[in-house]
Amino acid sequence: MNSFRLQVSFKALKMKHSIDNKRFKYFPVVILLTIILMSLLGLFLYNEQIKSFSFPEAEESSDLEEESIGDCDIFTGEWILDNVTHPLYEEDQCEFLSDWVTCLKNGRQDSLYQNWRWQPRDCSLPKFNAKLFLRKIRGKRLMFVGDSMHLNQWYSMVCMVQSVIPPGKKTMIDENLRYIRYFKIEDYDVSIEFYWAPFLVESSADPPNMRSGNSEIRVKLDSISKHGENWKGVDYLIFNTFIWWTKTPSLKFLSAKHEEKDMYVAYEKGLRTWANWVEENVDTKHTSVFFNSLSPHHNWSPDWNNPKAINCATETTPIVNITRPFEGGAKWKLFDITEHVTQTLKLPVHYLKITALSQYRKDAHSSFYAVPWPAGGKKPSSSTRKPEPKSSADCAHWCLPGVPDTWNELLYAKVIAS
Repeated sequence: MNSFRLQVSFKALKMKHSIDNKRFKYFPVVILLTIILMSLLGLFLYNEQIKSFSFPEAEESSDLEEESIGDCDIFTGEWILDNVTHPLYEEDQCEFLSDWVTCLKNGRQDSLYQNWRWQPRDCSLPKFNAKLFLRKIRGKRLMFVGDSMHLNQWYSMVCMVQSVIPPGKKTMIDENLRYIRYFKIEDYDVSIEFYWAPFLVESSADPPNMRSGNSEIRVKLDSISKHGENWKGVDYLIFNTFIWWTKTPSLKFLSAKHEEKDMYVAYEKGLRTWANWVEENVDTKHTSVFFNSLSPHHNWSPDWNNPKAINCATETTPIVNITRPFEGGAKWKLFDITEHVTQTLKLPVHYLKITALSQYRKDAHSSFYAVPWPAGGKKPSSSTRKPEPKSSADCAHWCLPGVPDTWNELLYAKVIAS
């Protein structure tokens, strides 16, 4: 009996030992399979996480594709009141904005002029994205070249991008008497600049401190190289010229051979000198050229069927409907010359047709809510600034935020599409 029990116990022990050996034999296989399964599970979860996570670059690249304007005519449309997305920045939140164009700060009571958005007829403008724009122009220079209207637009662009830049990473060099003003952004190695050249060609109004009252201004119609040396190598050149050509009779148009008496002929000669410089000095592989059409005035209220008004001084809403392009200080013959010259160059020039859309905005000028523009002079106190529309209302320059922001939205749409 005891022998039987011993044999049973021995068999049981042998069987247990055999089972343990089998378990040990397959243990490495189990471990390996477990590792493989865990690895596959981890890879699956990682892929799912990647799918659900959006990198900023990828997200904004997608936005760029979705909001492409294609062949849409972005200059034909209407103004829409939009107090949700506009203004694009607040006047008192842009530390670099000049008192020259801070209309609310200078006493203007209404602010509706800030809330109008330009809506093209056949598409929508891409929403301005400062970070995407700065990535697009990373390591590059963008320069506005021209007169005080372009200075207006330069301040606008600075305000549109500065809010996304950390303190200490942005620098403004804005000296009144300089040819060039700079806004530099360290993290993106970007320089946004303004270059004073109101005729594009050289004149006795260069640099800004050379201007003096109503003294005669001499314009050198065939001289541009002095200015042009400062434009070479710039990645984005945005030109404009207009208002100074209409300052007759204080202008004398000079060429190598004679004095030109006709303002329109002189304008075309000066613009041809600019066009020749562009063709000889711009490499389109590295430089994009833009040209703003004329920025209109609103000095003649019968143009918008309000003969009782003197000019833009008391206007608070846009023109509802323009049945015909009115003169409005635009001088359409100059517009036609500009369009013809820019579009017949041998290399591409992006012609930004801001004139017609800006004509609606009789409400958005700085009027008498402006200080002397920043080429000199002291800011007058509120007690010395008298609202006398006929003598003091500025119906040429624009309040900021305002219409120049729209010009920059149009420029932005062209830049990100390139």
